[in-house]
Amino acid sequence: MPVKIRLQRHGKKGKPFYWVVAADARSKRDGRYLEKLGTYNPNADPAIVDINIDNAVSWLEKGAQPTDTARTLLSYKGAMLKYHLNGGIRKGALTQEEADKKLAAWLEEKDAKIQAKKDGLTQAEADARAKRLADEKAVSDKRLADAAAQEAEAQAAEAAEAAAEEAPATESSEATEEAPATEEAPAAEASEVTEEAPAAEASEATEEAPAAEASEEASEEKEG
Repeated sequence: MPVKIRLQRHGKKGKPFYWVVAADARSKRDGRYLEKLGTYNPNADPAIVDINIDNAVSWLEKGAQPTDTARTLLSYKGAMLKYHLNGGIRKGALTQEEADKKLAAWLEEKDAKIQAKKDGLTQAEADARAKRLADEKAVSDKRLADAAAQEAEAQAAEAAEAAAEEAPATESSEATEEAPATEEAPAAEASEVTEEAPAAEASEATEEAPAAEASEEASEEKEG
């Protein structure tokens, strides 16, 4: 019976979640399987892969053929490396201790890379969040500055309108105050003319009266 190590789809629509299974190559993709070897969650970043390495290697040694995606996942977790190391042990090229050391060193290095990627993503997320907050603050500050500028412009416009309304009122008040003074001038001149006229006539009458009396006296003296 040919055996395949492949992925069996689970999860919701748009959020797939896979099982890594050993199944009969003739069965349907999501049908019956012989053994569940692990899980694969591509929705996380980085993707989460959890595989039982020993069981997977056991099926590989029995002749199970992994699909391309399953082979990538097995390599990612070190199952393919252990399978090849076991082959070297069977051939006498390696001892079990040497194989275990090589596998442990590889797994440690792999875990360090995964952790570094997680840390990098965490830092990137922190930087992105800080940048987003800075952008939001800049937009908020600009909005407040624009509002303050508009308010200042509105106050300046109101002050200009108030000054424009007060100016005609002041001019009208000054014109009203100057008008009576202008009208009183002719009255004063008329009064002066009226007062001077009788005085002049009286002076002329006074001057003419003695002259007339003197003329009458002279005439009487001649007759006598």
